[in-house]
Amino acid sequence: MKAVILAGGKGTRLSEETQFRPKPLVEAHGHPLIWHVMQNYARFGVSEFIVLAGHKGQQIREYFANYWLRQSDVTFDMNNPSVVIHESRNLPWKVTVLDTGSETETAGRIAAASHLLTSRFFLTYGDGVSDVDVSKLLDQHNRDGCEVTLTAVQPPARFGAIKIGDANQIVSFEEKPSGDGAWVNGGYFVVEPSIIKKIDGRNVSFESVVLPELAKEMKLNYFRHEGFWQPVDTLRDLQRLEEALSKSQFPWVN
Repeated sequence: MKAVILAGGKGTRLSEETQFRPKPLVEAHGHPLIWHVMQNYARFGVSEFIVLAGHKGQQIREYFANYWLRQSDVTFDMNNPSVVIHESRNLPWKVTVLDTGSETETAGRIAAASHLLTSRFFLTYGDGVSDVDVSKLLDQHNRDGCEVTLTAVQPPARFGAIKIGDANQIVSFEEKPSGDGAWVNGGYFVVEPSIIKKIDGRNVSFESVVLPELAKEMKLNYFRHEGFWQPVDTLRDLQRLEEALSKSQFPWVN
């Protein structure tokens, strides 16, 4: 089954990094965000990816075009000239990178790949790293028989939580607890190709148009993920991800 990765946004809230490269290529622990996303899928047997590029998409194509060179031990004979590869650490992936336009909305990007999406597919973003079990996500989607299953997560609270007692006393305090009880869209989906019929043009948003319509039709279900989930929208988000990856708590991190 294919995994489709939305990777065309401008990432303006992370402009310190994205002025030089597309956000999926921003690095954490020595690898681009998109590499971490793909590694999580790969551990469940997914090996075919479709990357929906847009803003600075040429850099994404160049990254995959030169991946083998970055991961190999190589001798360059500058006299011949010739190249000898001693050991290659390539990955058994097939990656298709599509230019879907720099201004296209998320659903419009999916529609641009409709010729490649004739069967059920995974869908996610190129800037949200998680250890979500996509095999269990798929199993639940198959059981529920809906058009889209999204992964629901509980993000960490942004501020310290207090419990107030009498006489102006705070009886408990917890700095940035693990969640405030709200479940949000975690960005890991299983999608039926029939949703493409709901996309009318390039300026349609998957999140604000397609998903609400599916919810009204009772065709949108969810899968709860209580493990790691870190989207990267700001430098602080990137720091949190770097801290988590440095602890080597993920199977794909050496």
